[in-house]
Amino acid sequence: MRLEKCYFCSSTVYPGHGIEFVRNDCKTFRFCRSKCHKAFKQKRNPRKVRWTKAFRKAAGKELTVDSVYEFEKKRNVPVKYDRELWQNTVKAMKRIAEIRHRREAQYIRNRLRAGRDKQLQKERSFIEKHVDLLQSRDALKKAAYAKIKARHTKMDTSTEE
Repeated sequence: MRLEKCYFCSSTVYPGHGIEFVRNDCKTFRFCRSKCHKAFKQKRNPRKVRWTKAFRKAAGKELTVDSVYEFEKKRNVPVKYDRELWQNTVKAMKRIAEIRHRREAQYIRNRLRAGRDKQLQKERSFIEKHVDLLQSRDALKKAAYAKIKARHTKMDTSTEE
């Protein structure tokens, strides 16, 4: 079972699914759905369409250069069947998928950490500029007690009269 990649969005195209377009020069294009096929016919650039894998990689939102991706490349070299080789290959595929997921998660955490650091810096600069708006807890408690005391004295004076 050969799993192809969509020419436009790079998602997986399973056998019996999607559309195959063959140009006059015999170049074939596989598309996962009509959305990708229509975008291709409209001559849209996948790197400029926000929902594609090409955009995410070009914008730095996904990991692009990693040694794990070398294993996913298509190899058209026939190999004689060997049961042990296949067993080792399947084990390696599982291990590679696990490594890839771990590295992608780390990449995303690092990206989010940078944004969080920027947000903290922005908040700190705002606080430094507007420090006069902040009050200490003790000052707030004293103000609240003063209000309560004022109400009680006001009530006491009104009951005495």
